Amino acid sequence: MTTREFPPGFLWGAAAAAYQIEGAVDADGRTPSIWDTFVKVPGAILHGDTADVACEHYDRMPQDVALMKQLNLASYRFSTAWPRICPDGGPVNKAGLDFYSRLTDELLAAGITPWLTLYHWDLPQALEDDGGWTNRDTAYRFLDYAMTVYDALGDRVDHWTTHNEPWCSAFMGYTSGGHAPGRQEGVAGVVAAHHLLLGHGLFVDEFRRRGGTADDGKAVGITLNPTMVDPFDADRPADVDAARRLDGFHNRVFLDPLFRGRYADDLAGDTEGMLFRGRRWQDFVQDGDLELISSPLDFLGVNFYHGDVPAALPYDAEPDALLGSRIEHSPRQRRSPYPGGGFVFPRTGLPTTDRDWEIDPDAFRRLLVRLRDAYAVPPIYITENGAMADDVLEDGAVHDAARQQYIEQHLGAMLDAMAEGVDVRGYFVWSLMDNFEWSYGYAHRFGLVHVDYGTQARTPKDSALWFAELAARNRLCQ
Repeated sequence: MTTREFPPGFLWGAAAAAYQIEGAVDADGRTPSIWDTFVKVPGAILHGDTADVACEHYDRMPQDVALMKQLNLASYRFSTAWPRICPDGGPVNKAGLDFYSRLTDELLAAGITPWLTLYHWDLPQALEDDGGWTNRDTAYRFLDYAMTVYDALGDRVDHWTTHNEPWCSAFMGYTSGGHAPGRQEGVAGVVAAHHLLLGHGLFVDEFRRRGGTADDGKAVGITLNPTMVDPFDADRPADVDAARRLDGFHNRVFLDPLFRGRYADDLAGDTEGMLFRGRRWQDFVQDGDLELISSPLDFLGVNFYHGDVPAALPYDAEPDALLGSRIEHSPRQRRSPYPGGGFVFPRTGLPTTDRDWEIDPDAFRRLLVRLRDAYAVPPIYITENGAMADDVLEDGAVHDAARQQYIEQHLGAMLDAMAEGVDVRGYFVWSLMDNFEWSYGYAHRFGLVHVDYGTQARTPKDSALWFAELAARNRLCQ
């Protein structure tokens, strides 16, 4: 067995999102989000599940924080719900805001650092009715909401994340229709991506104006879900080009404006002739936008679950080689989440999780090194990493050895990247507890803690007990 130490002060945590755990979707003035609408679309959600109840975290929050303390978590990454705080995107709802104030106080009393995400996909439906993230005004409405949260919690919360995985919000939401709001409008995904980034930049600018600096103990960043892209056949030019295009639409569409202050030229080429409501997506980029978007950050959050190995279509392999596409399960979600599509994700022979996501820890290492070398990113926090599994509660326990192994392997790869000089300062496992997993509903489980959705009983899994010991010792034994 090999023991590997983490740096002193390395931050151990777990993550969750408001819509996935809170329930109480119409309590205390909360109004519908785009996900409350989307879950009612036939076929949109596996088994037709909804998050109306979820994990009842809204009512069970103090007990859940006590469980976090029991698991030795130094930090908890959570999101605030826009439609709870500013119903319909309008005036402040004190009851909704007070919930997050109580949560923050509960965390601090337990010695747990609050790590706040302002947007984890729950746009108020009323704003979507006005165009959602394809409407530039939504970025300014986001700023209003975000500063409401900052004004209320900024005296106690030091770590602020603007968006979680804006790729999903933009391309799954407005190009493929696989996520809320379910629109399938091609290059609209790039327009939405730009407005999401604009909202981010507006908040960072105002955050700095109000004293949000490292000297004041404050930090601001964004969480992306970049992928490591490898062509299925490196000797086939079409596959190499598919990898370039996927990298452009998944990674560089966010990384380039954030850290280089521009959009890559090939993004324009790959969308040539594609219009959204009669305009090119570049026409939605106004003077000064990129300067705001590229404002220096204090950290970059990285979510990672698997790499990507695209193959161009048509492909002359046997049909079975093209099975196992990871663009979700339902017919709605099999649409390519990239403008123009043109590629699939064949099986590669790597082991997979129960969700059929390939397990490739070295892709994680290579991605972290690339972020450092190509973009000189600020300190990195791994804000999500974990494995979905078909867990079973038996005799009061869940023996999820595969999840523990997955986390161990990725922590080892992360340590390898750190040994190469990548500045990684913390790790948040996804997720704290089983929850509503978006288009998958409750069909699969990601949590360290098992949730019985009938009784709402919480049971720490074997992986949770192991993770608690790991966090306490600050060392990995493999």
